Amino acid sequence: MNEQIDFLKKRGILGIDESGKGDFFGPLVIAGVLADDSEVPRMKEMNIRDSKKISDGRILQLADWIKANFAHTLVVIGPEKYNQLYDKIKNLNRLLAWGHSRVIENIASEHEIEKAVSDKFGKTDLIEAALMKQGRKINLEQIVRAEAIPQVAAASILARAEFVKSMSRLEQAYGVKLHKGGGAPVDTAARAVVQKHGPEILLKISKIHFKNYQRAIG
Repeated sequence: MNEQIDFLKKRGILGIDESGKGDFFGPLVIAGVLADDSEVPRMKEMNIRDSKKISDGRILQLADWIKANFAHTLVVIGPEKYNQLYDKIKNLNRLLAWGHSRVIENIASEHEIEKAVSDKFGKTDLIEAALMKQGRKINLEQIVRAEAIPQVAAASILARAEFVKSMSRLEQAYGVKLHKGGGAPVDTAARAVVQKHGPEILLKISKIHFKNYQRAIG
């Protein structure tokens, strides 16, 4: 309870990042972490950096620390919801913009955001168009290699940790080893899960606009 009280009405820079957009299996996760300049040294002491440079085991540890020490939010779009949204929007960048806007709105509803920063994936106006009343007041920047900013790196860790945990839950639920990315091991796993559970299972555990889907059911 004390942690929640400490997080109320914070002011700072909101870092936003996502995990799962290049992975056939699993959800798309967008995370946000809010921290001011005075808190950045603590992140550096913990060696908070781009999640792609950290092992999954360490990511899970760091995610717990980030959640305990900083205002944060997670938007998890599970495979079924992802497929529904993609079928409607038909554009990954617009779907990402929708998720980023939800992160901004979630944090802005309780905290004051000086600036929101994310990695560049498309035109900034895609996110701006998806924002609602609260978020439209906020300065938004999309920059290349945004993970160099500690708040964005922290968000990348939170997003990756949730993605890793989601993948583990799917593996346990369906009894098949799933793989990250979209390469040959993913195709092998997709065919195995289809053979075990039928092709309709891919709607529940994967992003069906990926080419892996046609290879699995073909």
